Amino acid sequence: MADHRDSQVELTSAQTEKLLQFQDLTGINDLEKCRQVLDRHGWNMEAAVHDTFNENEGQPPVFEQPVARAAPPRMPMMNISPTYQRVYTVARRRPQGWMAWGYFLLMLPFRFTYTTIRDIFMWAYRLIIPDPRRIVRDPLADVESFIAKFQSLYGENHPVFYRGSYSQALNDAKKEIRFLVVFLHGENDDQSAEFSRTSLCAPEVIDFLGARSLFWACSVEFPEGYRVSQALRPRSYPFVSLICLREHKMTVVARLEGVVPADELIARLMHVMEENEPALAQVRADREERNFTQTLRAQQDVAYLESLRADQEKERKKQEERERKEREEQEAREKEEAVQRRKEELARLRIEKASTIPDEPDVDDPEATKIILKLPNGTRLERRFLMSHSLEDVYHFAFCHKDAPDEFQIVTNFPRRVLPCQGTDDVPEVITIKEAGLGKSEVLFVQDIGD
Repeated sequence: MADHRDSQVELTSAQTEKLLQFQDLTGINDLEKCRQVLDRHGWNMEAAVHDTFNENEGQPPVFEQPVARAAPPRMPMMNISPTYQRVYTVARRRPQGWMAWGYFLLMLPFRFTYTTIRDIFMWAYRLIIPDPRRIVRDPLADVESFIAKFQSLYGENHPVFYRGSYSQALNDAKKEIRFLVVFLHGENDDQSAEFSRTSLCAPEVIDFLGARSLFWACSVEFPEGYRVSQALRPRSYPFVSLICLREHKMTVVARLEGVVPADELIARLMHVMEENEPALAQVRADREERNFTQTLRAQQDVAYLESLRADQEKERKKQEERERKEREEQEAREKEEAVQRRKEELARLRIEKASTIPDEPDVDDPEATKIILKLPNGTRLERRFLMSHSLEDVYHFAFCHKDAPDEFQIVTNFPRRVLPCQGTDDVPEVITIKEAGLGKSEVLFVQDIGD
C-alpha cells in the first residue's frame, strides 16, 4: 500500500491530467490500472488509448512495447455453436454394384476388428504415453510443415495459405472484418486427400477463396491442427468451417464435413457469406463510427490540451508578474524601513553625542582655539575648543548639526590631510587638537563620504 501511495504522490500535474483523461476515454474505473497502462506507454496518451481498444478487441498492439520477448497473440472470444449455424455433411460414398457391395461386406468384419483393436491399443498406449500433439510448442512451424507437406502431395496450385497460427488468423480476420475459412486435414485420411486434390486445388475454389476470405489450414497430425480440432470439435474429416465476426465474437457460421465437390463447396460458402454479409457491414459501420468518434475526441482533446497549456502559460506569466511586483514592493518597503531605522538611529546618536561635547571655553582663554567648519551645503559652523580637547569632540560638534552629512570626514585645506577624528582598532585613543598640529584659528572642511 505504501508503494501505491508513493507512486500516486510522484505524479506531476500533467500526468494527473493525462490519467483522468485516459480514464474518461477508456472507461476503466481503476485509476491504478490506468496509471500502469500509461507507464507502459511512456505516458503517450495516443498509444495507450489505441492499444487499450485493440486489446479489448483481441488485436495485437499497434505500438511496439520494449519487451524482451513478444507474447503470443491472444485468441479472441469464440462462439462455435450459434443457433443460426449452417451444417453440411457429405456422407461417405456407398459401394456401387454387386461386386463392390460384396467386397464391402466381405471386408466389414476385418475392418471392424482392425478398428476396434487399433482403438483399444491407442487408448492403452495413450494411458502410458500422452499424446504429444496436446503440447503446442511452435504453431508457426506446424503450419509451415503442413503447407510444405500439402505442396509435396498435391502440387503448387492451391489456395493462398495464411502463414501464421490459428490465433493470428482469427485476430487478422477480426481486425480486417473478413471471413476466415478453416480447413482441417484428417490424419491418414483418404477422404481428406481426395478433397484436397479435387476440391481445394480446383482453380475456381482457389480464385473464390483468394477473393472472398482468409484461408487457414493444418493437419490434425500436427499439434496446432490437433488443438484447433479440439476447439472446433469436427465429427469427421475433411472439415471446413467458415468464421466471421458476429455479436463481438468470432463465430463459426458454417461447418462442412466430408468430400464436398468444388462447385458445391463454392455455392455453400457463398450462400452463408451472403447471409452474414449484412452483419459484417454493420460491424464495419460501427467500427468506422467509433474510429471517427475517437478521432474527433482525440482532436478535441488535443485542442483542449493546447488551450489548457496556453491558459496555464498565461497564468504562469501573471503569477510571475505578481511575484515580481510583490518582490519589488517588499524590497522597497525593506529599503524604506532601513532608511527610516537609519534616520532614527542617527537622531538618537546626535542626541547622545550632543551631551558628550565639552562646554565652549571663554574667548580670552589662552588654551582656546577657534574652529570654523564648512559643511558641504555651504553652511559655516564656528566654535571655540580647548587645545586639549580631542578631534572627536570637533567631529561630534559637526555631526550634531542638522545640516551635517550622515557620514563624513574632516579635512584641512592646505596642506590637505584627513584628520583622525575617530579611533581605530589599532589606535583607539583620538588625538587632541594640539597633537593634530592645529593653531589658534583653523578653517576645516566637512567632506561627505556617504553613498
